[in-house]
Amino acid sequence: MENDVLRQAPLFNGLDDEAATALKASMKQSRVRRGEVVFREGDSGDRLYVVTEGKVKLGLSSSDGRESLLAILGPGQMFGELSLFDPGPRSATVTAVTDATFATLAHDELVRWLTGRPDVARGLLSQLAGRLRRANDVVADLVFSDVPGRVAKQLLELSARFGRTADDGIHVHHDLTQEELAKLVGASRETVNKALADFAQRGWLRLEPRSVVILDVERLRRRSR
Repeated sequence: MENDVLRQAPLFNGLDDEAATALKASMKQSRVRRGEVVFREGDSGDRLYVVTEGKVKLGLSSSDGRESLLAILGPGQMFGELSLFDPGPRSATVTAVTDATFATLAHDELVRWLTGRPDVARGLLSQLAGRLRRANDVVADLVFSDVPGRVAKQLLELSARFGRTADDGIHVHHDLTQEELAKLVGASRETVNKALADFAQRGWLRLEPRSVVILDVERLRRRSR
């Protein structure tokens, strides 16, 4: 695991090479295969995870078995940080979307790192504040935005994390099924597919298996508002 991957995580992006190397030595490595569950909602645990390779999805399940996706995370992003300060049950289920590897840090190790390192503490506060802000945005979108607007916004967010610019557009390999993308948007698969087909017909994007190629970013951005 390279130190620059660690620095992509908000908690660690202020570390110098020496501190990042020492932190890396304090972390354990783990690996999961596509479709494996890292931990389930309600499980106990006190470890923070930083994704170093691959993608994972964070989801919630209702009592009748329905699933809602909260986020898709990739390299440099982290999850499980709430359990470090509130060691209660896990608040979401985390499942590998692709084969994935992680660097993990236990509660006691993080406490040692926070002592005398205000930059690390500020990074953690920034991460928690960002998580709360995104949760507020999701609620606002569900109340005020229609499904096509939410689809456009989600595609732009996925492109910011996983997009690769090429001559023919921005290739966004999100690795999600149509059902998973619908759960991430908070709508039915049929409604999301209709919105995607409309965007494709307008020439804003091209649909490919588990990915899209964004052809007109500005049009999508306008539609997401």
